[in-house]
Amino acid sequence: MEIWPAIDLKAGAVVRLAGGDMARATHYAADPAAVADAFARDGATNLHVVDLDGAVSGTPQNAAAVRAILAATSARVQVGGGIRSLAAVEAWLAAGAARVVLGTAALEDPALVRTAARAFPGRIVVAVDARDGRVATRGWAAVSELGVAEVGRRFADAGVAALLFTDIARDGLLRGVNVAATAALAADVPIPVLASGGVASLEDLAAVRKAQVIAGVVIGRALYEGRFTLAEALAA
Repeated sequence: MEIWPAIDLKAGAVVRLAGGDMARATHYAADPAAVADAFARDGATNLHVVDLDGAVSGTPQNAAAVRAILAATSARVQVGGGIRSLAAVEAWLAAGAARVVLGTAALEDPALVRTAARAFPGRIVVAVDARDGRVATRGWAAVSELGVAEVGRRFADAGVAALLFTDIARDGLLRGVNVAATAALAADVPIPVLASGGVASLEDLAAVRKAQVIAGVVIGRALYEGRFTLAEALAA
């Protein structure tokens, strides 16, 4: 099971949102590159980086911070937020990102996902962010009528590297991972699924691992607030 420490960016700083609400952001660090370096020194081999402002606006807004992170670490970095064109995908991969996360584009421009996945095998991740089982887009500001499994099945044969499932209602709130929903998605699609949203304890990680079908987990607030260390998470 892969562990992906999260670095969420808002106005150039490292933050965590509560329930996906941009107005409820907790500031944790002013230097994202230093955070990335610290995670790497603590053993992280994967990092999940999100340009929150970019997710809302539709174009990258924290590019300088993301580039600083890429320069500061040798960890495998997946980058998301406001990436809605093939040129943007190519630019981030050329800049050193290991993978690019497409969310809104997966709903609004599925052909882009397929084209990118063909062009860059194993380097495209589809974000399936949900409120009450329905997929949300545009920085979680809009909710579609599509269910998570329906979106996941759209890309079953596209060659994407993974699906990233976030239960928005739990994200940043330390309420525990929605293991049941994540495992159900993983059982329904032939694509590795990463869990995100709500990790609060090592017991949550144990529950994700026990599900067996979940490929990895993204961890945010629990690490920033010292609920456990990255070393403990990796050991668990």
